[in-house]
Amino acid sequence: MRFDVLNLILGWTLVALTVPLMFCVLVTGYLDDWELALRAFSIPAGLSFFIGLMMLRFGTKRNTHMRLRDREAFAAVALVWPLAVFIGALPYWLGGMFHGPFTEGSEFLDIARGAVNSWFESMSGFSTTGATVISTSMSPNCLPSTPDCINTQPRGLLFWRSLTQWFGGMGIIMLGMMILSRVIGGGMALARAELTGPSLSRLKPKLQETALALWGLYLALTLLEMGLLKTIGGMNWFDSINHALTTMPTGGFSTHDASIGHYQSYTVELIIILFMFIGGINFTLLWFIREGEFKKATQDEEFKNYIVYILTTFLFITIALFATRDYSTPDTFIDSLFHVVSIGTSTGYTSTDYMQWPVVTHLFLFVLMIVGASAGSTSGGLKLLRVNLAFKVAMRELVRIAQPRKVQTVRMNGEVVGNQQLGLIVGMLFVWIGLFAIASILLAFIAPDENFESILALVASSLGNTGPTLGNYGPTETWAGLNSGALLLTSILMWFGRLELLTAVILLHPHTWRSESRDQAPRGALTRLKRMISREPHEESEQGPLR
Repeated sequence: MRFDVLNLILGWTLVALTVPLMFCVLVTGYLDDWELALRAFSIPAGLSFFIGLMMLRFGTKRNTHMRLRDREAFAAVALVWPLAVFIGALPYWLGGMFHGPFTEGSEFLDIARGAVNSWFESMSGFSTTGATVISTSMSPNCLPSTPDCINTQPRGLLFWRSLTQWFGGMGIIMLGMMILSRVIGGGMALARAELTGPSLSRLKPKLQETALALWGLYLALTLLEMGLLKTIGGMNWFDSINHALTTMPTGGFSTHDASIGHYQSYTVELIIILFMFIGGINFTLLWFIREGEFKKATQDEEFKNYIVYILTTFLFITIALFATRDYSTPDTFIDSLFHVVSIGTSTGYTSTDYMQWPVVTHLFLFVLMIVGASAGSTSGGLKLLRVNLAFKVAMRELVRIAQPRKVQTVRMNGEVVGNQQLGLIVGMLFVWIGLFAIASILLAFIAPDENFESILALVASSLGNTGPTLGNYGPTETWAGLNSGALLLTSILMWFGRLELLTAVILLHPHTWRSESRDQAPRGALTRLKRMISREPHEESEQGPLR
């Protein structure tokens, strides 16, 4: 491991993080008061800048920017998130959203729990999960009689909360590729490690131009939704800005306890449905649509599957609601469509209490939490592309049993998918299943009072970065009822889900941290994986792994 390279990437990330923090100083000072602004944001900004500067000054070498390999890229991407989450949690803690050192009358245990709550809220934001612990029992800003606890929080803190999801949606590393790629170098290696963000398909000749184009599209869609929510939806400016910031990254943080249900507006719901659906599409396809290349987008196999996947689930849930509930037609259609798109894209907005729906609908929603939407989108979950390819692999093996002499290849969009790519996808699915089982058992030990449904739903929601879940933590409840241990475990699962597992697994592999003097050519059954971890950038083609 070349730790100087790691220090370079992490250091520049921390320095860059001071920009949105200082911007929030101005926003909070204008919307709330300057004392809160300086306390909540200037301290984290100063700390982030100082640590980043120390990493760059004392932890790097003159030729560090030329030494980036995939190994350092994977490790940096994995470590950037908890580092950003730590800095991002400080405004909640110092600003009094939860009990902190400046909260009057808070005891040590309250302050400690406030630190855990702040960490969880920050991880939920940056990972675009959307689960929250803001409640009357946890926030000193709310009284037991407070009807809307989230909306009583300082405006500057709510804006920062939404901003973390907006940055987390496209990925901190994708932002770094746009701004810092010339300083850091090795942009493609970083892009390969940032698996959740947009596809690596080259839209522009240079990677930096590609990242800039994708961020420009991301910003344009955010501004468009903001304008529609304000002008057509009738939201105020603050709510329209915050919901636009949390819809496009499929995050789901709202400025009200009742989420989108607060507005009681079909117009607002339809606008948000549209942009949640867009957020679940591969950003490369969105770029093709922007450029007028509609044929490339409409003929994409995953895009077709995405439409069928959403419409089929919507149809089944609608039929179930019509058959078992006394719903009016508009309510049935819009409520069903809203939550299918919201859960299916891992956004997590809610407009009604779907826990009152028939049990069969809960099963469909549970599947949506696990699968997610398209690869190369801002959504969480396993992604349709990987599930589709895993299914094709299974079908190929069944055909081989029946017809041993038949040669059958796995294709996506007419192109043959290599065995190495298929192996990584199948391996990731098995890792996900194993992690799901282990995490469920651990959570059951840590939170013994929770029922079976709640345990499974919490783990699925955390790994899928969904937010609202089933059981005791449905759309009308926050996660404040979980103890500190459960919050820390689920926050780690959010981190793993955001990294799409393999990056996190690579971080935990001993070979990743082996010193350069001990580096040898990898041997044995894990040869391919180890080579992927340790190979130099020039050994990799410009095209990343299939997304």
